[in-house]
Amino acid sequence: MEATLNARSAPLAGRQWLILITAGIGFAFDMYEVVVQAILVRPMLMEMGPYQPGTPQFNHWTGLFLCVPSMLGGLTALAGGYLADRIGRQRVLVWSIVLYGIAAFMSGFSSSLYELMFWRCITVAGACVEFVAAIAWLTELYPDTKRREAVLGYAQACATAGNFMIAGIWYAVVTWGHLLPAVHGANSAWRYALIFGALPAIPLIIIRPFLPESPAWSARKAAGTLRRPRFRELFEPRLRRVTLLTTLLVGCCYALAFGMLQHIPRLVPGLPQVAVLPRVQQEQWVTWVHVHVDTGALIGRFILAGLVVWFVARRPMLRWLLVIGLGVYPLVFLGPALQDVEYFKYAVLAVTMVVAVQYSFWGNYLPRVFPLHLRATGESFAMSIGARTFGPLMALLTANLATVMPGANPTLKLAHSMALVAVVATAIALFASRWLPEPAAELLEE
Repeated sequence: MEATLNARSAPLAGRQWLILITAGIGFAFDMYEVVVQAILVRPMLMEMGPYQPGTPQFNHWTGLFLCVPSMLGGLTALAGGYLADRIGRQRVLVWSIVLYGIAAFMSGFSSSLYELMFWRCITVAGACVEFVAAIAWLTELYPDTKRREAVLGYAQACATAGNFMIAGIWYAVVTWGHLLPAVHGANSAWRYALIFGALPAIPLIIIRPFLPESPAWSARKAAGTLRRPRFRELFEPRLRRVTLLTTLLVGCCYALAFGMLQHIPRLVPGLPQVAVLPRVQQEQWVTWVHVHVDTGALIGRFILAGLVVWFVARRPMLRWLLVIGLGVYPLVFLGPALQDVEYFKYAVLAVTMVVAVQYSFWGNYLPRVFPLHLRATGESFAMSIGARTFGPLMALLTANLATVMPGANPTLKLAHSMALVAVVATAIALFASRWLPEPAAELLEE
């Protein structure tokens, strides 16, 4: 296996394909679990509250559901990264998927908003831990730089499959959910969409014995030379700058996801051509717009996967993406796209594409700036504090700003709030990126 891993031109072995498929499934359902609540939150609150869209109570609970599970998940992922460095990448990855599969199933049977919040927190926590462990695992399986960067890029592109699953499952349960058994006396589409998230736990239990541990981590562990990870090392002089900057910049990137992208499904039912349609047709339009969002994410992931093979992950690439975003975000959410749903679906495709390239940028960049014994710990710190703690706060901010923003109706108020949060986060990132260090050509050993 080692010879295969070190061969630059050798095709991937069967076990390596199994590893990639496992990581790809994990990434897909990670994305599914984090993004699905953006589509479900509107019908869920209208049924369980019951709250009406645009009211302060509705906006407040929307912000909580888009914020709290991700924040708690991020803090859990911080511990998960530490465990991945201590007890192994494969073990943490597999059991985190099993954990969020069980919690996803239970969330579909919740009888109150507080119970649902509990299960959603556990679900998203498992998804966040899985992402950190999987990135460290894949990074160490491929010593050759170009192959490693390509594998990381294309494996992360599998996350977009989770977005397409959301669109497909939501359309199916909205259209044919009435044929399924009732849960708590109703055929609620959002409950079936949550239960679907339990599926990845089943194949993982079966294939777990065939998944190897990271060879680099295992070799150090067996030789007794694996240093114990310590969080304080992240703030020692050699790593302090990269730790603080990556945490801030990752936070700004994910502020776009939580403060802007996750609110797009809430805009669709209020668009002029959609607002006059029956409820089922409104939700079908939500699905159709979400497909365009997913397409933009997929294109963005593959753009990055192709670029890093030749250019690796460099600071100028990030800065150009931020400049493009400063022009695109206000143009879409403050412009005429909100008056025509056909135009809107293509506009949000472009927005998502710009943001998705940034997601994959960080997935490739972070493993290359921390040494082996701190790789998962450092990566989890940036993702947990930046992406999963600061980022979700922007969901809460956007939802509550929508109550006081100018606009003729709740849809326009929300769109203006989204544009404001996105522009401010991008401007901060563009300024701070001036000091982002270039990553080393090879992985850092110690």
